[in-house]
Amino acid sequence: MKKLIVHAAVAAVVFLAMSITVSSWLNAAADRAEESLGNVTTTKVGVASAADESYCTPELRVILKRVLTSCGIVKEGGGRGCKPMDAQSVAAMSGADFNGLFKPMADRAAIIQFDIESAELDANATSLIDNTFADRRGASYFLIVSRSSPEGSTEYNRDLSERRAAALYNHLKASYRDPDFDQVAGMLWLGEEFAQLEDEFCGWTRSRPDSPCDNTALNRSAFVAWIDCRL
Repeated sequence: MKKLIVHAAVAAVVFLAMSITVSSWLNAAADRAEESLGNVTTTKVGVASAADESYCTPELRVILKRVLTSCGIVKEGGGRGCKPMDAQSVAAMSGADFNGLFKPMADRAAIIQFDIESAELDANATSLIDNTFADRRGASYFLIVSRSSPEGSTEYNRDLSERRAAALYNHLKASYRDPDFDQVAGMLWLGEEFAQLEDEFCGWTRSRPDSPCDNTALNRSAFVAWIDCRL
């Protein structure tokens, strides 16, 4: 009888110990699962937030997709993009409406200004380009949209705006040596023919903030911005 009582007591102790161990394992597993779930949820929210800013209207997504597919992402060596008439056809809208799509991006964009008939970057221009490009915030596409003021022939201004876009592209590629740069940067050169900037854009971040600003001076420029849109 005493042996039976002893065996029963030992069994009870073993059972209690096992119960405590299993309970501990289950609690630990639950804690890990909860922690893992919390991490997954946080990550998803972060990605969604970074990938699609409030200015990404359906219209802007359509235009961006057209630019990246029809005008082409800049490839090795440059040379691909949209010239003025191509850009107007791709946008399929008026110049004013095209510019209006980018107005909500004022705090993400910069206007790089040039001297008349020049595609040379000055010190203020390179500094602003570098700061704008460094402020990526997880965005997917970097857009370069260059223009020219109306001095000179239409053909000359097309070429000039193309050289301005290329100057920005070449500077960034040489400075950052990002192997993915060709896959994220797209450019349009608009000459004097399409989507000229109006005086209201003088209030945007410019490489020459202290210089007089009117629409003529403003259009000797290239607009640059990271765009956080899901296509």
